[in-house]
Amino acid sequence: MTQERQAALDYAREHGERFLADLKDLVAIPSISTADEHREDIRRAAEWLADHLRDLGMENVQVIPTERHPVVYAEHLGVNNAPTVLIYGHYDVQPVDPLDLWESPPFEPSLRGENLYARGTSDMKGQVMAVLKAVESMVHGGGGLPVNVRFMLEGEEEIGSPSLPAFMETHRHLLKSDFCLNPDAGMIGLDMPTITYALRGLAYFEIHVYGPEHDLHSGTYGGVVHNPAQALAELIAGMHDEQGHITLPGFYDRVRPLSKEEHEALARLPMDEAYYLKQTGAPALWGEPEYLPVERVGARPTLEVNGLLSGFTGEGAKTVLPAKAMAKISMRLVPDQTPEEVHQQLLRYLEEHAPDDIRWEVKALHGAVPAIARLDTPAVRALREALETVWAKDVLFARIGGTIPVVADLQNVLGIESVLTGFGLPDDNLHAPNEKIHLPTWYKGIQALIHFFYNLAA
Repeated sequence: MTQERQAALDYAREHGERFLADLKDLVAIPSISTADEHREDIRRAAEWLADHLRDLGMENVQVIPTERHPVVYAEHLGVNNAPTVLIYGHYDVQPVDPLDLWESPPFEPSLRGENLYARGTSDMKGQVMAVLKAVESMVHGGGGLPVNVRFMLEGEEEIGSPSLPAFMETHRHLLKSDFCLNPDAGMIGLDMPTITYALRGLAYFEIHVYGPEHDLHSGTYGGVVHNPAQALAELIAGMHDEQGHITLPGFYDRVRPLSKEEHEALARLPMDEAYYLKQTGAPALWGEPEYLPVERVGARPTLEVNGLLSGFTGEGAKTVLPAKAMAKISMRLVPDQTPEEVHQQLLRYLEEHAPDDIRWEVKALHGAVPAIARLDTPAVRALREALETVWAKDVLFARIGGTIPVVADLQNVLGIESVLTGFGLPDDNLHAPNEKIHLPTWYKGIQALIHFFYNLAA
């Protein structure tokens, strides 16, 4: 081990309490990208990161506006004969509803046991800070960065990164790199270091169903007018068959089948039926019976109801026949599906199955294409060695069910692949109340990232 590497690792161990204090400062900013009332908080989080990058000695630090929320850019170049790494992250977070389920206020970081609780601790301010603290350890402890780095930290990931493709097109000169390090993927489980090689895409819609001109008395008009809530429920129920297969016309036509080798590799992961029952608390699993659970969540497309709204939902009773109903529907896509194609498939399904006694419309909110990466690159080898050095365990290679739009955008716009890792755990309550990060794992992640950058240089 080189003297510089050891010095950086020692620096990280010695400054762990201050690292945690900085993480608490960042997650205390309520940078919720979905709500206009938090626009100033988004800006404040961006400026906080820009100031932090300047303190780390990064150069050309900018908070660059987009059509919606700004991108934080920084760079540290000039290391000869070394690769250039584009470091991606996002500083926006999900809404906190339902607030009454939080055990502590979502933007007042709370340390309970080995976990830090607050919105954004795991997704993904904690992951961004792990990279920043690895960089700090190398700059201030190890004598400097062994590779060239560029930072692209966005504030729109939780709303589908709508401004990012145009930003990358416009700022190609700033983003030219050999590959992207993206720590937004997480780990399969505690003490299971993970590299993710495939992500599902996303297509998100609202379906609106309309019936009478206004809400009606259910006693006077029930049985005469088709209830929009019932009509919508019937349409949604018909989108799956009894075994969980999606019934939209042509939905599976372009789904890339799994090879025998990949099926066998996924079957070896410690993610069997018992794993998912433990993670979810569900009484039983559901879905396509001919596929393993790990395949259903990573390699197969899905259609899920994310929300329903209709009629009277307050306390007590009100006998109303609602005039309209709405459902939010998301589809997770796999290679080689596209959001545009499944949009048309959804429209064809409704045209074929919607009854004549209602009106309906579909609103496409946002989408992202799936991504799959190679595992034989120098960057993946450097990360694998780093993770195995810190955890002293073999790395697991996984497909995950979530969507990170920037991965496909980087491939399409800049022509670079991403190395996906992260140090969040399955029980971190992402997008839910009581989000947390496991601090011993977070500190290990900082150590692993230090090794990763030195491995790249070597």
